[in-house]
This record gives sequence, C-alpha cells and structure tokens, in this order.
Amino acid sequence: MIRQQELMAVVNQYRGDAVVLTAESAGSAWDAVSTRADRDIHVSGAMGKASSVALGIALARPGVKVILFDADGSLLMNLGSLVTIAGQAPPNLCHFTMENGVYATTGGQPIPNQERVSLATMARGAGYRAAYEFDDLEEFTTRAAELLSELGPVFVTIKTDPDLENASIAKRPPRRRNMRQQADDLIASLEGES
Repeated sequence: MIRQQELMAVVNQYRGDAVVLTAESAGSAWDAVSTRADRDIHVSGAMGKASSVALGIALARPGVKVILFDADGSLLMNLGSLVTIAGQAPPNLCHFTMENGVYATTGGQPIPNQERVSLATMARGAGYRAAYEFDDLEEFTTRAAELLSELGPVFVTIKTDPDLENASIAKRPPRRRNMRQQADDLIASLEGES
C-alpha cells in the first residue's frame, strides 16, 4: 500500500504546467505537495463527478495536460464516466484513482465487494488507451514520468492507505479557495496562455 501524499509528491515532480483536479478527500494530501496551486481544482461536494469535470477541461483545452486524482468510492458513484471518457479519448488526460477500499470522505465505510473489483480492468474494457495498477511506491516512481507522457486517456489505479475524513463536513477546515474561485482562476490562467 502507498501513502497518498507520497504518490502525489512523485506526480508533482513531473506535472509541469498540468492542471490537477482532486476528488473529495484527496485535496488535502495534494495541497501538501502541490507547487502550482494556481492550476489545481478540488472537486468537493460533488462525489463521483470529478472524472466528468476533468473530461470537460481536457476537451476544452486539448493543449493542456490534465491530471485527475479520483477515489475508488467516488468513481464507483459515476462509473459510466469511464465509458464517456474512453469514447471522447482525450489524449491529454491521465486519470489516477486512489484505491483504498473505503469511502474515505464520509468516514471510512467499506466499499462493497472491493476486494474482487478491478477498476483497471473496467477502464480497459471501457476503452481507455492504457490502464495500470500499482501497489508499490518504488515501482510507481520508476514509471511515473513515462505514464504522464503517454497519450491518453490513461487510467492508473494505486492501492493506497485510507486517508479518512472523520470530522463532520461542517467542522472541517475550509479549502484554500472554493471550487468556483479555483475554476475562475484557472480559466483566467489558461486564457492568458492562448
């Protein structure tokens, strides 16, 4: 099992100018390692929809690399997005899924049947160009640059330790910026590059 923050630190080394989206609880781990907060969007309060938001950005800005840190519980709530993403085939999308076997953002309830589900197999079956699974940080680290440079859509599932959110949503510290402000800032940044 890999700690989310360690995995994310590796991705941050190779992200360059990529836009990075995080689903639900992955945002706090990403905040600790990101060096480009101006190009980050935390998709919170929309469990299951981060993959759809990432697809929209990838299609709207085909010249910009888009990296998504999704969660297994979140993805399972919108599993049809795998088929939609594969059908649109954005070459600039790299879809990471933290596979910890629980709904981490709601306190750690186990995902039913998680020990027998293969999200990478589902992504391959949906039509992603490539799908990978990792449970070892060293192996992932040696392949990270290659994975991020592949034509997408690329799906990477990582076996991670749960990073649970046990405080009630009302008592959690607010994110650095709300999602709408993050999106507005990102759009302004991307428009400046056109």
